Amino acid sequence: MSDNEIPEVERIKRDSRHLRGTIAQGLLDTSTGGISDADKALLKFHGSYQQDDRDLRDERRRQKLEPDHQFMVRARLPGGVLTPQQWLAFDELATKYSSGSLRITTRQTFQLHGVQKQNLKKVIAGISQLQASTIAACGDVNRNVVASVNPLLSAAHAEVYQWARRLSDEFRPKTGAYSEIWLDGEPVAVIEDEEPLYRDVYLPRKFKIGIAIPPVNDIDVFAQDLGYVAIIEGGQLVGFNIAVGGGMGAANGERPTYPELADIVGFVTPGQLVEATHHTIAIQRDFGDRKDRMHARFKYTIDDRSLDWFRQELEARLGYKLERAREYRFETNGDRFGWVEGENGRWHLTLLIEAGRLIDRGEHSWLTGMREIARIHQGEFRLTCNQNLIIANVAAAERAQIDALVAAHRLDDYLRTSGIRRDVIACVALPTCGLAMAESERYVPVLVPKLEAMLDRLGLLNEPVHLRLSGCPNGCSRPFLGEIALTGRAVGRYELRIGADFAGERMNACYLENADEPAILAALEKLFTDFAAKRRKGEHFGDFVARTGVVKPPARRPDRPAGVLP
Repeated sequence: MSDNEIPEVERIKRDSRHLRGTIAQGLLDTSTGGISDADKALLKFHGSYQQDDRDLRDERRRQKLEPDHQFMVRARLPGGVLTPQQWLAFDELATKYSSGSLRITTRQTFQLHGVQKQNLKKVIAGISQLQASTIAACGDVNRNVVASVNPLLSAAHAEVYQWARRLSDEFRPKTGAYSEIWLDGEPVAVIEDEEPLYRDVYLPRKFKIGIAIPPVNDIDVFAQDLGYVAIIEGGQLVGFNIAVGGGMGAANGERPTYPELADIVGFVTPGQLVEATHHTIAIQRDFGDRKDRMHARFKYTIDDRSLDWFRQELEARLGYKLERAREYRFETNGDRFGWVEGENGRWHLTLLIEAGRLIDRGEHSWLTGMREIARIHQGEFRLTCNQNLIIANVAAAERAQIDALVAAHRLDDYLRTSGIRRDVIACVALPTCGLAMAESERYVPVLVPKLEAMLDRLGLLNEPVHLRLSGCPNGCSRPFLGEIALTGRAVGRYELRIGADFAGERMNACYLENADEPAILAALEKLFTDFAAKRRKGEHFGDFVARTGVVKPPARRPDRPAGVLP
């Protein structure tokens, strides 16, 4: 491409000296609470977004003040695992420098919101001191590698977690910019091969990798750019089915943007995993669309060229043929709450955390409660892609003490909640997300009680229903895989989507466009009434509305049923 054809963001990356830009200088500028537009684009690669409080935006504009600039900081925690010591340190950083809460994201990590510019370096350096990092938690690179939770349930689960860690380490950016800017590392001359994989312009867009362990698809493996389905035979991890081309992002009125599910193209052994991942990322680096950012995700590269083209390109780079994919079966993409025992006799407790927000509010002292648990816990914590939390690796004798603290701080809502509340995912949305068009996280406590009352009248209160809310169609809460989903169109108005399955293998479809709450509730009451009267034994809501033709969910990329192997 000539310079005239290069989009601004590609030029910023190319000229940034491997993500350095002028971030260091901008942090020292006390005349503004923000940083330059070019540095905002680069800051994402370091794990932070500049935002502002949109609730205050109009008032500050009237007062002729700049927006209330603040920063979101996201950690890189492969597989969502952290020690009690790390938990306490994250808690301290959040309490001291952010809005006073920890938020579990849909990619198994923490976000801290409301960080002021003068504290940004303290937070990022503080996370690095925990043997963690924020690098590549955002940006046009491979992001946090997610993996099915509870690796201590079996030796094979633990092995999968180790592969997630290795992929995360292998494919993070190698630039020295992170150390120089945030950790006071010595500046070094930028060398040509500082980024041997990403080179000087990195990837065209973000790239997401995840590993799922059947029968639980708790990471929504088919929503990943590159998903791996772990194949365990006789208790041993024998390899991975490769699924490529997933992605939940779309945009209202922007064509041809759309969500897509990944498709399985073959199988690799554990010894082939890193090489296959490297070449898949390199294919997207070389062939992804760098002219149109709306068309730059890996799913569009594959849709433009075909799955067969990708398989042939990957096999040519590998120098061998992919094996035929192995059989697998998913049963759910939700979390299992309560205590479960691992094969080594240790226990794991999954807690329900509404919208992933750990905060002290009303009768729920969740942040304080987890702080007290972290002070006595001898195992690990594990964050889930459904925004929940596992207190993992607990000795049987320690369960009673954990249970007492959980009850004292009302962290035991999973014991007395409804089926629909157990499976809610919501993005942050307003007031901080710049893309949000409607409420999401703040709408959960408003909407869900109304749905619970409706379901209770129909005898469906305990029926599991996957509900996902998003302030826009960008897909952070993976709304297109919800049995019921609301995606924001404007303040107070949403697109109502229904019909995904219960295992994350079929997307939903639009049922109402640009609907307000009364229209949404009326439509769902009719659908729930029909479901209560006409469903088959054991049938889930999403399957019911798809089977009865209320909506026609989109076919997967190759027009074949989910789970049928190539």
